[in-house]
Amino acid sequence: MQLSVSPYEERLTAPRTWWLLSFLVGVSLALILLPFGTLPMLGGLAGGTAVAAVVASSYGSVRIRVVGGHLIAGDAKIPVSALGEAEILDAEEARAWRTHKADPRSFMLLRAYIPGALRVDVTDPADPTPYVFLSTREPERLAQALRAAKESADAS
Repeated sequence: MQLSVSPYEERLTAPRTWWLLSFLVGVSLALILLPFGTLPMLGGLAGGTAVAAVVASSYGSVRIRVVGGHLIAGDAKIPVSALGEAEILDAEEARAWRTHKADPRSFMLLRAYIPGALRVDVTDPADPTPYVFLSTREPERLAQALRAAKESADAS
């Protein structure tokens, strides 16, 4: 597999407050189980915290990568040759493209806790998807990696 000129990888991790919420879920379960004794209460604290942490971790485990001439975003794998121009969106524009400007045919990798985003047009005529919307903490770097990968693919 040929690597792109400027490889990019980002993991859209859950915010720190979600880990506190995971602990609070465990505390809540411990309080529910308190009438049954100390051991069930401690089990509820450990089990509830662990389950909530696994849920938070799995939601925040999605990755965005540009590698080998492809944009890999979650389950989607799109060749950069099928992508057009990338538009960097600030928080206000990203909110607009997530709501009233959104096209239901588009591929959207959304994380509400990430304010910035990148919108990339899909130029493949056989693909009904008009654009790809990606929540990202580093939209400039992702756009640069996509441009570099596209130039590298065009050169070969």
